[in-house]
Amino acid sequence: MVKLTKNRKLALEKIESEKQYKLSEAAKLVKDVTSTKFDASVDIDVRLGIDPKKANQMVRGVVTLPHGTGKQIRVLVLCTPDKEEEAKAAGADYVGLDDYIEKIQNGWTDVDVIITMPAVMGKIGKLGKVLGPRGLMPNPKSGTVTMEIGKAVKEVKQGKIDFKVDKSGIVHTSVGKVSFTADKIVDNAREFIHTLVKLKPTSAKGTYIRSIFLSSTMSPGIKVDAKAFDE
Repeated sequence: MVKLTKNRKLALEKIESEKQYKLSEAAKLVKDVTSTKFDASVDIDVRLGIDPKKANQMVRGVVTLPHGTGKQIRVLVLCTPDKEEEAKAAGADYVGLDDYIEKIQNGWTDVDVIITMPAVMGKIGKLGKVLGPRGLMPNPKSGTVTMEIGKAVKEVKQGKIDFKVDKSGIVHTSVGKVSFTADKIVDNAREFIHTLVKLKPTSAKGTYIRSIFLSSTMSPGIKVDAKAFDE
């Protein structure tokens, strides 16, 4: 059995395991039970009433969080020379094409998001084995394959995130940092959940939002009342 630390015990004592908290209560509580010395991420896990094995029940989308994620998002833009200045002006951390393709082939993936343009996807396709498992492969559905390079970079920097349901029917993402006010955490979490509701597959039957848990990087999960969101 894993030995509980003092801080973990204190955190568990503050959380009623059987209670379903209002989102506003959970946001305040997650801040209260987090004792890390670093600014921990606030994460949300939503279990959906779908069968992810069925193609017509796959849930994937993008959402722009009102207050961003609180993270410094490192953006690589793979583009032709005529788009490089646009990418740099928008705040891209790395800009180029063939040199970065070679770096990635050699194992470099020290970025959070890769944005590119349709014209060069032929070159990037061969990076699938490296980028795919890391969730870095550009995709038109997530807005990371576009001619509007500058706009895409700005949106990512401002808090646009890409999410996808996993094999267990759970969608997991970060909705801020513990240093955020509770209100900002609530705003971000609510925007994310409402986006999930809009993406409900027409073939999904029964309860769609099965459960919602809010937690920080090192805290226990706090159960949120899902009924308020299951529309």
